Amino acid sequence: MKLYISADMEGITGLPDESFVKATMHNYERSRKVMTEEINCVIVAALKKGCTEVLVNDSHSKMNNILIEHLHPEAKLITGDVKPFSMMEGLDSTFDGAMFIGYHVRAGQFGVMSHTMIHAVRTMYLNDHEIGEMGFNAYLAGFYDVPVLAVTGDDQAAQEAEALIPNVTAVAVKNTISRSSVYSLTPTKANEILSARINDAMERRHHVQPLIPPKQPVLRIEFANYGQAEWANLMPGTYIEPNSTIVTFKAKDILEAYQAMLVMTELAMNTRFS
Repeated sequence: MKLYISADMEGITGLPDESFVKATMHNYERSRKVMTEEINCVIVAALKKGCTEVLVNDSHSKMNNILIEHLHPEAKLITGDVKPFSMMEGLDSTFDGAMFIGYHVRAGQFGVMSHTMIHAVRTMYLNDHEIGEMGFNAYLAGFYDVPVLAVTGDDQAAQEAEALIPNVTAVAVKNTISRSSVYSLTPTKANEILSARINDAMERRHHVQPLIPPKQPVLRIEFANYGQAEWANLMPGTYIEPNSTIVTFKAKDILEAYQAMLVMTELAMNTRFS
């Protein structure tokens, strides 16, 4: 079995706020170690259940967080920024399953460090269905007929996963108190639980179906202010909906929609205030 892992950081055990997930801040180096150990726990459990190949895609911020010198030797790692498919880079139809590790809930929701891609985004829609990173990434996996077998993160991310993907194994390693505080397991205890639950996910993998994306989806991104919408609207094929900060793009497929989302959010980050 060939397994794909997309690893974010906000949903990793014990991480409550930006000081743990931002490279310039004091708790970040601690978090890299916890993140790498947590991913290793998932890899070991998958290998024990017959997985023969594991590809890990570092999917947080500049996407160079995982300590490769401490990563399980049987895994391969995609690391670094500017990837054509960002959090889902390297995925194709040769994979038998995917897992989302360290994920968080979408923008505007109760949950630890909740957001969607960048903090300028209020929400995103595909064909009027509200989604976050988890949903978009699951649809991209579905394009390649790859089911998302497990999602780990805080309790709110687990609930989002269960609502989105029937029969997914959703594992909460911490509970939300506020957007920047958590009630968390220790890494040692979390890894014990993760080992057991990933084992369950592997055993139940045939009960999970790929999340099939809509054909020719309409992507709509609502930004926090009009300047961000103006920047996003510089991408050809987009338009700003009247009396709103929503930028719309009609895509030929989910792959084009995903890359359009990446371009629009990158452009929006150019907004400056005097």
